[in-house]
Amino acid sequence: MAKEEPSSTSRDLQELQRKLSLLIESFQNNPKLPQPRRNSLGSDDGVPKLGSPSSEVVAFVKSPVGQYLDRHPFLALTLLVFIAMSTVPIGFFLLLVVITSLTALVGVILLEGLVISVGGLLLLCVLCGLGFVSVAMSGTIIASYVVISSLFNYWFPPRPPTQQNPSDDCQLATNSSDFEGIYQE
Repeated sequence: MAKEEPSSTSRDLQELQRKLSLLIESFQNNPKLPQPRRNSLGSDDGVPKLGSPSSEVVAFVKSPVGQYLDRHPFLALTLLVFIAMSTVPIGFFLLLVVITSLTALVGVILLEGLVISVGGLLLLCVLCGLGFVSVAMSGTIIASYVVISSLFNYWFPPRPPTQQNPSDDCQLATNSSDFEGIYQE
C-alpha cells in the first residue's frame, strides 16, 4: 500500500497539470476575451509602445530559463512574489548604505573640522607661549646687558678726555668763524 501512494500522487499531479494546461488554453482560445496583439513587438521607431513586450522580455521568454518558468507556472509565481517582496528589504538596505555613506562623509568633514579647530587652538597656545618666552628672554637679555654694562663701567671706568696739543694738525674748531673759513677755501 505504501508503494501505491507515490504513483497515485504523481498521477494526481500530472492530472492537475493537464487540467491547468487545458484551462489556460481555453482562456487563450476564447473569442469573447480580448486577445493580446502578438504581432507587434514594438513600434516602428525602435521605442516599445506602452503595454507591448520589449526585446529583453521576448529574449527572456525564449531563453531556457523562460521556457522552464513557462512550463512551471507555480515556480514562476513563487519567483515573482519573492522578487516583489524582496524589493522592500533591498530598498531599505540600499537606503541604509546611502545614509551611512552620507553620515560618514559628514562625519569625516566634521571630524576634519574638529581636528583643524583643535590644531588651530593648540597652535595659538604654542605661539602665545613662544611669545611670552620671547618677551621674557628679551627682558632677561636687556636686563643682563644693562647690569653687565653697568658692572663694566663700574669696574673699568671710562678714561677722562685728554687735552690735545695745539701743535697737532687735528685741532678742533670751536668758533663759527673757524667753520666759515674752512668752507670758503
